[in-house]
Amino acid sequence: MSEQPPPSPAPEVPYEEYGQHYFENYNYADRPLGRFSMYWFARRYYAALARRYAPPPGAEPRALLEMGCGLGHLIGLLQDDFACTGIDLAEYAVEQTRRNAPRAQAFVHSADDLSPFADGQFSAVVALHLVEHLPDPPDAIRQVARVLRLGGLFLFATPNPGYGLRRFKDPASDAIGKDPTHINCQPPARWRAWAEAAGFRVLRHFGDGLWDVPYLPVLPRIVQFGLFGLPALIQVMTRTTWIPLSQGVNQIVIARKTGERTP
Repeated sequence: MSEQPPPSPAPEVPYEEYGQHYFENYNYADRPLGRFSMYWFARRYYAALARRYAPPPGAEPRALLEMGCGLGHLIGLLQDDFACTGIDLAEYAVEQTRRNAPRAQAFVHSADDLSPFADGQFSAVVALHLVEHLPDPPDAIRQVARVLRLGGLFLFATPNPGYGLRRFKDPASDAIGKDPTHINCQPPARWRAWAEAAGFRVLRHFGDGLWDVPYLPVLPRIVQFGLFGLPALIQVMTRTTWIPLSQGVNQIVIARKTGERTP
């Protein structure tokens, strides 16, 4: 029997990159955050998905955890629908979350350690552009499964390193590659396998559009944004989930805890 190669060491987390510095650089630096911006629409889209796919209220009120709560705009939208908790490694992010989601709880804590939370404490866990920053995503997903109630929602978004038009980009400087904190950008099949192994059933796995223009050297950037970004706008405005994985700079996963783990 052939000898198995040793497991690869976990990638090193660049902790020095986190803090206010992170929110002033990388994708935040060229992303307007104001009303009707792409970021503004996206947060409302994710809020709509959380409301739709989280289990309905029962004997206990619905509780939601956002891992890597960032500026707090998402749980600010959801704080009337759920008892919201946000955690983030950056103190600056937690300060912003407390300002933008005053009825939510927020504190500084690493998303790769959910030990402060009880088994089945939450009906929904959301992680937007967070799992690619973790050194051991399979372990984090197993922890998410532990803190979720049976039937609970796990909604996460993460870069798709193999999307269709990336061959026209410089992978070192595009929206995925320019962020040095992206230490675990994995293909869709791997995220799906990790989720299923932790006891989740993947309900939807789809792309978020080709918004990281330009792709072509001739057409103006604004024209390309209108051309390639239109499907993303339609998906967000209609609250649907139809864009193929190959047509998304990021992949979005909507999964439900079943407790049935795959080997």
